[in-house]
Amino acid sequence: MSNNIRTKTILVGVCGGIAAYKVCALVSKLVQSGADVHVMMTKSATEFVAPLSFESLSHNRVTVDMFDRNFTFEVEHVSLAKRADAVIIAPATANVIAKLACGIADDFLTTTVLACKCPILFAPAMNTAMMENPVTVENINKLSARGFVPVYGSSGYLACGDVGSGRMAEPTELYDALDGVFAVKRDLEGKTVLITSGATRTNIDPVRFISNRSSGKMGYALAAAASKRGAKVIYIHGYTNDFAIPPDWVAESVGTTSELLSAVKKHYKSADISVLAAAPCDYDISPMSQKIKSRSLVLELNKAVDVAAWLGEHKKGKMVIFSAETENGEDNAYKKLKSKNADLAVLNDVTQEKAGFDVDTNIVTLITAESKECLPLMTKREVADIVLDRIIAL
Repeated sequence: MSNNIRTKTILVGVCGGIAAYKVCALVSKLVQSGADVHVMMTKSATEFVAPLSFESLSHNRVTVDMFDRNFTFEVEHVSLAKRADAVIIAPATANVIAKLACGIADDFLTTTVLACKCPILFAPAMNTAMMENPVTVENINKLSARGFVPVYGSSGYLACGDVGSGRMAEPTELYDALDGVFAVKRDLEGKTVLITSGATRTNIDPVRFISNRSSGKMGYALAAAASKRGAKVIYIHGYTNDFAIPPDWVAESVGTTSELLSAVKKHYKSADISVLAAAPCDYDISPMSQKIKSRSLVLELNKAVDVAAWLGEHKKGKMVIFSAETENGEDNAYKKLKSKNADLAVLNDVTQEKAGFDVDTNIVTLITAESKECLPLMTKREVADIVLDRIIAL
């Protein structure tokens, strides 16, 4: 059992899914580890598991009804939210995920979660088609962007008879995810980490531009991981998804690759570690002053400024570059490592499924002058922590 969880107050939100019975094992293990566990259930969840089961395991009253008269004088959902060290919602149904993504608080569980400032984990569990529905994917992405941590189960046989994604993570996996929340390293305390993220653009005319498919998810995950480990974060971002930027980050928004280089030049001297995760537009053009209306169009493009090459010549600390490739990945990444004078290259083969642009997972290979390390499919946040581990160790 983990010492990280001992004495922690953990809220467990149980939604109406067939996997609700598995949460009994999670609650039992948390209590055995010394946690103070409080279970909140939706009314639908009580159709699958009786509240008495969770009360017997947690030794605390289970709350279902927002207007339960059996309460203390404190406003209970606010009181629990203030005391909580972490929240885990399992199973997290499509309905509750959608409510939280939209800020709807119409029962005890959603109201309490909305009042929480602690880490919030959720374990999506539903039919495969519901899991892969663009609305559900968008809602999960919204929550992830706000700092919620999704904990996915493996693909397999579902209660409805389908085979695919949508299974809830196992109780041991949920326990380990919670343990990881409390085992955060503070090995970047007193350090400054500069991170570039997202795409830049080059304008063709007042209404058109050239860019790429970068969402900035990897860069944002790196910034969040560095901040969690105690670093002062300098976050230079181009065009990204709508991420919530914490007020303690030094954030600077850029539009073009030239602006990205200028921002890097402004901040690089204070960086102990620089991680170039942005996807700069590699080509530049002198834009037309008016909207182009010709039937055909020929563009003459020139190579844009090379941010990584400049920083490699002038860096004050360690430097990580990302290498998005579609062929000859290892050779190209190694060449970039040497030519940019980087300490670590993160190879990302964007042709692989569930890797690359605008997804929450990645498959990368870490390359240094002396080593190569192939990582399996994992979340971008997990990749971020491993990248930080490796660059710190160099």
